Amino acid sequence: MAGKREGAMQDHDGLANTTSRLGVCLKAARRARGLTLKQVAERTGMALSTLSKVENGQMSLTYDKLLQLTAGLKIEIAELFEPAGSRPERREVVTARRSISRAGQGHLVDTTFYSYRYQCTDLVGKQMVPILAEIRARTLEEFGALLRHAGEEYFYVTSGRVAVHTEFYEPAILEVGDGIYLDSSMGHAYLNAGEEPARAICVCTSEEPDLYQKLRSISEAEARPVDA
Repeated sequence: MAGKREGAMQDHDGLANTTSRLGVCLKAARRARGLTLKQVAERTGMALSTLSKVENGQMSLTYDKLLQLTAGLKIEIAELFEPAGSRPERREVVTARRSISRAGQGHLVDTTFYSYRYQCTDLVGKQMVPILAEIRARTLEEFGALLRHAGEEYFYVTSGRVAVHTEFYEPAILEVGDGIYLDSSMGHAYLNAGEEPARAICVCTSEEPDLYQKLRSISEAEARPVDA
């Protein structure tokens, strides 16, 4: 019996501490935004009396009410359980990395149907991979299998006309100055849809630290030798 009473007391103390912390955090969040309780009630649609009891540590809130409160105040739910002042500030890590890309430089993968010149290859672990592309293939048969890789990419046409094929959409035609942003894990292919050479700047991004190596491996595996 004594053990049960101790457990019940601990549960009650834990609930009381949580309720008290919620009240303190709500008050801190409200004051940080220069709001009165009445204004919080108006923004969240919650009763003024309820908010007052929460701030004074007299009641807690259900999860649904917490979501209603955070949505109305436009704050993260974590702020209601940990005052902003007590959270350690996140410091940006300055790597001071840089790489200058000169004309004609970069790792070139050149084939009959396309050429990709990977830029700034001296930097490892990049989160973005810039590529200068020239598209020669005019049909999917020439291009081969649709490309797929992790991350997202942006493709911007600098000369010519490009047809973008994806597995979930109808083909789209891009003229000079047009661009497309897409999910790179979706099958995709870029084809020359005009009479002139088609060139573009493509930037691929991913959280994978070795994205450049993977993209390079894909393009080299797909490469067919340039006709002699």
